Amino acid sequence: MVQEKEDTVIIKGSKFYYVLMFLATAGFLIACIFLIIHGLKFNSKYSLFYLGGGIIFTPFYFYITLWSLPGFIPGKILLKIVPGENGSIHSPRGAAVKVKNIRNIDLKRNPLNLINDIVIETFDDNKVRIRTYNLIDDGDFQVIVDKYIFPFMNDNARKIWDRKINLDKLKEEDNYVRQEN
Repeated sequence: MVQEKEDTVIIKGSKFYYVLMFLATAGFLIACIFLIIHGLKFNSKYSLFYLGGGIIFTPFYFYITLWSLPGFIPGKILLKIVPGENGSIHSPRGAAVKVKNIRNIDLKRNPLNLINDIVIETFDDNKVRIRTYNLIDDGDFQVIVDKYIFPFMNDNARKIWDRKINLDKLKEEDNYVRQEN
């Protein structure tokens, strides 16, 4: 998931989450089709519920599947981080944000497509969204930010980040301990 190459850190999705997303998107579509087929047989007193549920949920899961498809590209790079005093964060779409210019960084769920985005707010009032396709866990995101971005952020952004995370929880769940400079 995290690859360190020379002076760049490359973040890719977790294989576990690739499988989980595939099972969720394809599995729910198959389940909806199964419900429609068994509802059309009318051999149960619940056939109308099967048919109705399949018809109602198929467009929703088809929509979610279409939004998730770009995340299934093998080896897809979600973001690149260049750590250091003059470090930056690069999205696959070409947007780059200087680490010193970050006011706030967070992992937020988009309410329209239910996909997590990394949202970076800068001091010049820009918002950069980096789509993760739900391939990065919340804990892994916190470790990545704390390890590669936090040491080079300005003091105000560091205070905001410290309020967001629980280092004891990260130590317990992800076995991560912050290295003091």
